Amino acid sequence: MTETSRVLVTDPIHKDAISRMETAGLEVVVRTDISADELLQVIGEYDAIVVRGRTKVTSEVIRAGQRLKIIGRSGVGLDNVDRAAAKERGIHVVNSPEGPSVSVAELVFALTFSVLRRVSFADQGMRTGKWLKKACKGNELKGRTLGIIGFGFIGEEVAKRALAFGMQVLAYDILPDRIEVIKTIGADYKPLEELLADSDILTIHVPLNPKTKGLIGTAEIAKMRKGAIIINTSRGGIVDEKALYEALVSEKLGGAGLDVFSEEPPFQNELLCKIIAFSNVVSTPHIGAMTIEAELANSMIIAEKLLKHLKQ
Repeated sequence: MTETSRVLVTDPIHKDAISRMETAGLEVVVRTDISADELLQVIGEYDAIVVRGRTKVTSEVIRAGQRLKIIGRSGVGLDNVDRAAAKERGIHVVNSPEGPSVSVAELVFALTFSVLRRVSFADQGMRTGKWLKKACKGNELKGRTLGIIGFGFIGEEVAKRALAFGMQVLAYDILPDRIEVIKTIGADYKPLEELLADSDILTIHVPLNPKTKGLIGTAEIAKMRKGAIIINTSRGGIVDEKALYEALVSEKLGGAGLDVFSEEPPFQNELLCKIIAFSNVVSTPHIGAMTIEAELANSMIIAEKLLKHLKQ
């Protein structure tokens, strides 16, 4: 670097990552309360920007970033970054899909257990003085079939844990190299329709894009076993929420575990509020990567990727 590169951090990342970048000679400015209008005004002064989910790196921001060389998204999803606009400008976009893989995989099982063993339902009863033992008969994971859509870092970690629980694991991915990993790890590759038909529990781990929006809709749910459970820790728009609601009403599905929604927070959306209200639905506020370990991993991975690019 012939001159000091400037990095704007607009969403919280771990302090160790900031120290790493500063020690390596970058000038780091942290403005985690910056508004969209303010970002447009100042982005032209920076060579790099680091965001999480809050900040939207729109085409307008990218056009205004005359010095911008790299956009770092601490975390998995890139739906808040206009990648087409970045590509057009020759701006590198990086994220850290490897960072929160264990945290998200563990949440998949937290949600699965909560649905299968009615943990949240039982807890709510206890808090209101109700002993709901007879109403809380559930199911074991052992011997059940888990279907995994998307076998990236997270899908692989989910599979490892499912196998340890004695589950049969089916997996689907569109990338040939991941299909080989599926077989190596001890899971069975299945085309999507077969996976849907054969799974007791379905968990989804793909990015939200035009091809995956509404990936699980009325037709796909119709192919699933009666009483099957859907777990979604990826993005809300991937599951058609109207179809999900109708399947819960008809009892086609036995429940759902949801960490993500098409609208977040979902409380002004009547349909989402109805879904959350089902006693066999367990919902959390997009906390898949909300662990100390994942925050540190995401932050450090992005710091290293920025340093590698800016030092070239």
